Amino acid sequence: MEKDIEQLAVDTVRTLSIDAVQRANSGHPGAPMGMADLAVVLWSKFLRVDPKDPTWANRDRFVLSAGHASMLLYSMLHLSGFPITIEDIRNFRQWGSPTAGHPEMDHPLGIETTTGPLGQGFATGVGMAIAEAHLNDRFGDLIDHRTFGIVSDGDLMEGVAAEAASLAGHLSLGKLIYLYDDNGITLVGPAELTYSEDVGKRFDAYGWQTLSVDGHDRRAVAEAIAAGIDDTERPTLISCKTHIGYGSPSKQDSASAHGSPLGEDEIVLVKENMGWEGEPFHVPGEVYSFFSSALDDRRQEASEWKRRLQATLASDEGLAGAWDKHFKPSQASIAVPEYEDGAKVATRAISGTVINAFAADRPDVIGGSADLASSNNTLIKSSTDFSADDRAGRNLRYGVREHAMGAIANGVTVHGGLRGFGATFLTFVDYMRGAVRLGALMGAPSVWVFTHDSIFLGEDGPTHQSVEHVASLRAIPNLYVMRPANAAEVTGAWEVALNRTNGPTALILTRQGVPVGGTDPVPVARGAYVVRDGDDAVLVATGSEVATALEAADILAGKGRSIRVVSMPCLEAFNEQDAAYRADVLGNGMPVASLEAGVTFGWGDIVGSDGLAIGIDRFGASAPAGVLAEKFGFTAPQVADKLNSWLG
Repeated sequence: MEKDIEQLAVDTVRTLSIDAVQRANSGHPGAPMGMADLAVVLWSKFLRVDPKDPTWANRDRFVLSAGHASMLLYSMLHLSGFPITIEDIRNFRQWGSPTAGHPEMDHPLGIETTTGPLGQGFATGVGMAIAEAHLNDRFGDLIDHRTFGIVSDGDLMEGVAAEAASLAGHLSLGKLIYLYDDNGITLVGPAELTYSEDVGKRFDAYGWQTLSVDGHDRRAVAEAIAAGIDDTERPTLISCKTHIGYGSPSKQDSASAHGSPLGEDEIVLVKENMGWEGEPFHVPGEVYSFFSSALDDRRQEASEWKRRLQATLASDEGLAGAWDKHFKPSQASIAVPEYEDGAKVATRAISGTVINAFAADRPDVIGGSADLASSNNTLIKSSTDFSADDRAGRNLRYGVREHAMGAIANGVTVHGGLRGFGATFLTFVDYMRGAVRLGALMGAPSVWVFTHDSIFLGEDGPTHQSVEHVASLRAIPNLYVMRPANAAEVTGAWEVALNRTNGPTALILTRQGVPVGGTDPVPVARGAYVVRDGDDAVLVATGSEVATALEAADILAGKGRSIRVVSMPCLEAFNEQDAAYRADVLGNGMPVASLEAGVTFGWGDIVGSDGLAIGIDRFGASAPAGVLAEKFGFTAPQVADKLNSWLG
């Protein structure tokens, strides 16, 4: 009996997945086998994408939060005509191949976001839905699409997904539809070992529409997706009862299908069960034709959209200007705020002033704080709050949900057309580190505003006083960590953050006041520069310690010591400069010391084996900031004494 074409497409997805995992001798075959029905229904009947133009701005977004099932995504992209070749499928998990073990964001290939750490894709998709809602309010049906995703048991166990689901329901993100691969199996065995709540009721309480279907009944799946599309007031979770390792005689419904190849003998049995003929990686020609035909209408829609976009922007100069500000933003150039001579202002407050200075020229910037907006100084005063009733608002109220905030900000950013930011106290970056790291891995230019940056926040004590966090953030590749010292450096740091396109930036800001400095721009983009020249030694400082370093240099000048003071707001940017610049800033062989109110870990690369690193290699204490400075040796006279002893 001849198979219907839809079943043949499903079987092709399954065989490509198990063949690729077997050839790599590594991977997760069970989930793609179980979710093939869902994926074929979604991609052939609903998902609005154009394989010939994968970055079409009004495309639907698809997030495979269950990133371990990456071969499901690669199979769908290949069969649908995206630039994932059959050779890429053969080279699954191999060096240089775009078919990595877990999906890595590559919009021209159709991979919308990096996933794999469970829960991250779930929350990132919420950010995409927020971006769509905001841009839809601004541009009408020029941006009018849905965000679809496939999530797993593991995704829904993670706290980041719970945080994001709660916020998505609160915001009534009705264009967000997730298919839940409810197969009841995790890596170590049945999900019931650790997971017994009624997931549907939990999401009902979050304010989602919840549906349940047989995940292998493709008609039922299609009807449920259609119901999700019809409900414009609530995000939708469709619980799809599936069998992991579907069709495997000895591994279906078992944990052994989760994270290991099926084995050659088992693959033979699977293919016999489905009546499959052909060599490994065989794709019947009619399956390519099936997907090409299924996507014809959507390709046509993309072409029509482009014509409509051009006509609309040509006829409306104001809208065209707004479109460019979102999708082709110019380089940021921000005037340094002016303060009275001698004033001391917290860099968090300076940052708040800078945000509101560039807000009008950069309407693409949207974000907020994890319930600390008044402390982080992140409110855009000219805007309202983004909410279920106000999609135009640019202030995102994340609530006390740091991890969701990080992933959502990444989702807003990678959606396109917006630059997402999130803010909290620096010590709470630990609650969102997974999202910060993933943003750096993706090259997503999200912006993080971390205030209350050291022991000098004072009486709140060591639970809130960051000592190790700056060093730990510097350990993340492709993340700019910027600790500005004054108004000019805060302004320059924001310019760097907004002008970066290939990675995120973390702004590390003070609670306590610091001398505001002048209004002239400074070379923050170069990472470090000389603020006071000297011949005997170099003292490198960051943030609030730059002012202390200058005072210490004054003291030592009275003792006949000539100290060069270098401000180093961004170690990563400094390391990207040419060797001649770096050597010149660091004195071409002069002794080098560092000063930072945090752990000394990492400063050896700057000061060298004979250098001096002044820091705090212990937790802080609860006391006023001035007392802490004295107790930990961070007053200018104490720093001067340490330098003098070291040089003497």
